[in-house]
Amino acid sequence: MKPEALLHPTPAGLFCPIGRFHVDPVRPVGRALITHGHSDHARAGHGKVLATRQTLDIMRIRYGEDFCGSEQAVEFGERVEVDGVTVCFHPAGHVLGSAQILIQKDGLRINVSGDYKRGTDPTCASFEPVACDVFITEATFGLPVFHHPDPKGEIGKLLTSLKQFPERSHMIGAYALGKAQRVIRLIRDCGYHEPIYIHGALARLCDYYRDQGIELGDIRPATLEKKDPDAFKGAVVVGPPSAFQDRWARRFNEPLIAFASGWMMVRQRAKQGGVELPLVISDHCDWPELLETIREVGPSEVWVTHGREEALVRWCELQGIPARPLHLVGYEDEGD
Repeated sequence: MKPEALLHPTPAGLFCPIGRFHVDPVRPVGRALITHGHSDHARAGHGKVLATRQTLDIMRIRYGEDFCGSEQAVEFGERVEVDGVTVCFHPAGHVLGSAQILIQKDGLRINVSGDYKRGTDPTCASFEPVACDVFITEATFGLPVFHHPDPKGEIGKLLTSLKQFPERSHMIGAYALGKAQRVIRLIRDCGYHEPIYIHGALARLCDYYRDQGIELGDIRPATLEKKDPDAFKGAVVVGPPSAFQDRWARRFNEPLIAFASGWMMVRQRAKQGGVELPLVISDHCDWPELLETIREVGPSEVWVTHGREEALVRWCELQGIPARPLHLVGYEDEGD
């Protein structure tokens, strides 16, 4: 069987015609397999959804009880038959509940990695290399220039700034799902035990992470209506990047704006966003990690779904590995 007969791109996303399902479809479909809860991969309105329990819970938090017609939870390593096609979910290391989806039929193994990272992150299960014939990888940071630093070193910059500017509120922009909780946990693991204040948009997801056993320490609502702005002097405040563009952020005491993202390697992005303290903390692989993963998985063929596709395709070809870009649209960098 040719791989394209088992899985191929369509306007709605990757489609398995034998199993009659899509993977991370960008529009409502009858049956969807979802890798993780970020909104560019997990959309509401599907008829049936198969995902990890944590991803299903996160979709419910974000979209409400009726986010799909029916749902089925799957454990990591569990084999599920979908109309004669075997699927198995493996940890992707991206955010809580994130999974790679291994699709198997007649000895052919195609692994859809979704978004993934290789670094240590206590807020989610670590990436698990899965041997396969076709490896479908993202390439968000798929250029040789991207080499991400040690995240704890980046948090060290924040802690140094807190000592240098004790009168200023340190406001960290971090995406609501995954990045915010990872940043809070990194700050704790680096020895900061003071209260951390969060924007209301993070509250339900932070509560869910804590319910799942992820320790975040003392987190409190950053509600200015009930407090004097001076109460936030020297405090750490975490919120979604969008909140830092409105009046909410300007109410704090001499706010020092930080942003946790792999894109903070690009100085122009930090400058354009008014970021005073860029923190290069990514939930995606950098260039060396992408290459390491392909070598470790050992596929016969590589498909690149989104990001900087051409550079990674070219590298694979130079290694003698057939590769091609899929040019899928609709996937952004919410979890970068």
